[in-house]
Amino acid sequence: MEVVLGQVEQLPALLAVSRSALVRDWDSLTLDRALEWARYFQHLHDRFRARPQLREALGRRLRRSQPYPQLGFSALGRCPQLLGMALLENRALPPAACRRLLRSLPQSPGAGIGLEPRGLELIARRKAAACLLTLPRRPPRRLPGPEAPLQAEAQLLLSRLQEEAQEVPEAAGQLRWLCGVLEQLPQRRAFEVVAAALVLLQQAEPAGGRGREGSSLDGYQASAARDGCTAELLLSWLLGSQERFSAFCLCLSCSHLAFLAGHYSQLSRSYLDLLTVWGSHLVYDPLQGRWVKSCLDKAELSWEELRQRFICLCQGSTLLKEQTQAALKLLRTQDGDFKVCGVSVWTDLLMEV
Repeated sequence: MEVVLGQVEQLPALLAVSRSALVRDWDSLTLDRALEWARYFQHLHDRFRARPQLREALGRRLRRSQPYPQLGFSALGRCPQLLGMALLENRALPPAACRRLLRSLPQSPGAGIGLEPRGLELIARRKAAACLLTLPRRPPRRLPGPEAPLQAEAQLLLSRLQEEAQEVPEAAGQLRWLCGVLEQLPQRRAFEVVAAALVLLQQAEPAGGRGREGSSLDGYQASAARDGCTAELLLSWLLGSQERFSAFCLCLSCSHLAFLAGHYSQLSRSYLDLLTVWGSHLVYDPLQGRWVKSCLDKAELSWEELRQRFICLCQGSTLLKEQTQAALKLLRTQDGDFKVCGVSVWTDLLMEV
């Protein structure tokens, strides 16, 4: 088994080479060997997918390999596609090797060199998606929901999460995979993709689904349960670090956060707790007649920004509005239950909202 683990550890190196300029020296024989290794890794996936302990051992060895920590056990099953896609995108691949690769793609696994029958179709779709995502942006007309490239990235993330859930039933394993993927993105982009994915999960809920009967109702319930598990996973990553969640809230607009808070109770509670911390860093300046930051390195929001965020929450659903007002009233009571301006920030916020 140690030999197999050592072989699996070479998968990131194989993919790295396929994306590098080193492939300019590849001939048809070298390409065939690379494809054989890809099929071998796929065989390991099919052989060990039903054996949790071995599957976890292979996944740990892959995650330990750098610079691609996002690779997990499921990557073994997609190795022919990953290799083929990397080579097709690499302009350094010699024409003879490229022709050999293209001839091999449509063939079946039993036909000698070949990826699985859907390999070419899958690579073509992903290549087309990648090209669309890299097109220069135009000043666009506003679309409902996330912008188109961001929505596509979020949809791809949700699809991969569902694939990973089939391969790795344990939530801890799925969360490790998600952390590895999101760490590869700039922090702001990772936040935007996660927020867009949470929005898409809400938009995907079929209208009137709960009123359907028979298999349609069963399908809806299964889909809702799957989406709920995916949302829990995204929220676990987001709320797993106070510093990360704080940066997330500073990154998104107050209206966007209010929408998410209105649909995800875990997020709304954490968001209100965070606003409470931020509000506690404001002090009243009698000379200026307004609330100011007591410590510039701790107070994240000004009075105006804090007020706007509470106003957005109160403009959301009835439940969110009631939750926000109840939180403010409790904070005012804990602060002495003053009813005059300039004594408690929570009193003044209640008057504003």
